[in-house]
Amino acid sequence: QVQLVESGGGLVQAGGSLRLSCAASGRTFSFYYMGWFRQAPGKEREFVAGITWSGGATYSTDSVKGRFTISRDNAKNTLYLQMNSLKPEDTAVYYCAVKSGGASYYLNEYTYWGQGTQVTVSS
Repeated sequence: QVQLVESGGGLVQAGGSLRLSCAASGRTFSFYYMGWFRQAPGKEREFVAGITWSGGATYSTDSVKGRFTISRDNAKNTLYLQMNSLKPEDTAVYYCAVKSGGASYYLNEYTYWGQGTQVTVSS
């Protein structure tokens, strides 16, 4: 069992930055592949970025490439998402999730989820 708690969301103007954190507890954190997802009002939850257990490989969706950076600190059992140059279309609830095995952007492959943190970008 893994418990995940996101934090760091808020209201920011377009062009601004936020750093999301996801604190993990429970089973060994470092052996999981981790990802960030988001869900905007009226839309399906979508993959944003993912990172391998070692942090050596990261993946992100095209819409955030060059703006968002995913990282993890296994010693602190924490996953991060640095979001720069935010746009109004980035407004959503952001979730962290973990899965065993390799990289994936399919949300149904992720076993454990956090409760989400709201990010609102004003124009």
